[in-house]
Amino acid sequence: MDIRPGDLLTMKKDHPCGSNEMYVIRSGMDFRLRCVKCSREFMVPRNKIEKNIKNVKRTDESQRI
Repeated sequence: MDIRPGDLLTMKKDHPCGSNEMYVIRSGMDFRLRCVKCSREFMVPRNKIEKNIKNVKRTDESQRI
């Protein structure tokens, strides 16, 4: 699965704060994600994330900083 930094992931399960949207900060063998609602950052192994993704919203290359 092609997931890049800057993508917005909609997950199957909610974060404990109630949001199910995560912002990708870093991708590789593990992902560094930030919860959109509470801004908590955490690292998760790639295999756990890939099976729990419902949707990927990609930002345009021109919008990235």
